[in-house]
Order: sequence, then structure tokens, then C-alpha cells
Amino acid sequence: MWSLALLEIDEVVVRFGGVVAVNGATFDVEQGKVVGLMGPNGAGKTTLFNVITGLQDPTAGRVRLDGRDITDVAPRQRALSGIGRTFQRLEVFGSLSVGDNIRVAAEMRGLDHPDRVRDGLLDRVGLRAFTDVPADAVPTGIARLTELARALACNPRLLLLDEPSSGLNENETDDFAALVRSLAQDDGTSVLIVEHDVELVLGLCSTIHVLDFGTIIASGPPAQIQSDPRVQDAYLGADTAAAEALEDVGA
Repeated sequence: MWSLALLEIDEVVVRFGGVVAVNGATFDVEQGKVVGLMGPNGAGKTTLFNVITGLQDPTAGRVRLDGRDITDVAPRQRALSGIGRTFQRLEVFGSLSVGDNIRVAAEMRGLDHPDRVRDGLLDRVGLRAFTDVPADAVPTGIARLTELARALACNPRLLLLDEPSSGLNENETDDFAALVRSLAQDDGTSVLIVEHDVELVLGLCSTIHVLDFGTIIASGPPAQIQSDPRVQDAYLGADTAAAEALEDVGA
């Protein structure tokens, strides 16, 4: 059957010894959509990102990109196929300037006119004022945006964002949300986002999947997820701030 899905996760299982980190996860990300992946700490969200990018082999299950099985494809080949990523733990090139971080990514991707790519992304992400500042000397929020711009320099069709709003202030978070919407709506980029800012996820994503102990316990549009008692129970005691945020957004 023909599908609009760019990314398909099919019954993915990841075991580390006797520990099941991901248990039969199945979902997809359609072209030009923003999809959220929520769950308490240790739920398996980053492990799933590692499976999608090829940094972690699944114990079982398949990963497909645009209908092609990429489960056994190397990480570099997945990147060349159009998968871009940011990391929960910042992975900027600290000794390089913010601008050079972006330029290097464009050069590695073999894009024409890497300087032009860098300048365009500096403006789009709002980093022009930090062009020549070493990446290890900027605030965490700016480093997060640098990592995002570097990922965008590779022209991803699928963008995986792992805790991207960490370190951003309220205004920066609003600007970030507007940028992600633009990437999906204007550029057709598919976005899968892991984020603990519940209000951001509820306001940004068309579909949300909630993981708890490696199992997807709920999937659906934001309003459905927000009112799902299983989601409330998963966060209560595990992530009190997130549980309160779920209640507050619905108030």
C-alpha cells in the first residue's frame, strides 16, 4: 500500500542483556509533519533515535526510510540519505566558531557554496551575532541552535531533535517553535522531536507517541494525549514537573 510515511518504525525491540530498553515500538513520521516522542527519563526515547540513525542495532524489528529498509545500513549512509540529528548531550565543535560549525557541515555534505549555506542558516536560526564566536564560549541555548543549524546544513529530509529546547529562554523557545513549523510546512521536512517541555510538544506536534519503560502506551493528536490517563500515570512520580505541565496546559 502506498504511504505518505517517510520514516517507518516496525516492531523495534532493543535489549541490553536482560533489560528491554525498547519493546515492540511501531510508528511512522509522515512527510512534512512534526511528530513528538514523549516519556519519562529512561523510557527509551534516545535509544530509539540511536536505532533510527544506525548508532544502535535493534534486537528485532525494522526501520524504513521512504519505503526502503535501512535497518542494516551504516550511519554515514543514513545521513547521506537525508537523516539529520541533534543530540541530548551537545555535540558542537567547540574549538570552531559558530559559523564554521555550520560551514564544515555544508562542506562535508558536498554542498555548493558552503559560505552561502552558512550565511543563510545563520540568519534563519538567528545566530548572525555569534558568527565568529567560538562554539564552546556561547550559552547553552545558542550552542543548541548551532547544532540545529549544523544539522540543517546537511539538507535533511528527516530531522531528529533530542531535547532541543534545553537551555533556551522563553523567547528563544517561541522562535525555535516557529522555525520548526516553517521547516515542516514550507520546506517539507519531517521532524521527530524528543522534548520534556510538554507545552512545546503539545503546541508543535500533529501526532505524539508516549513511551514508558520502552513501550508505546499512547499515540494520537495532542488533545488525546493530554487527556489520556495512561500518560498521566506514566509521568506521576517519574517526572512530576511534566505531569503538572500536562495538567496546566489543559486548565
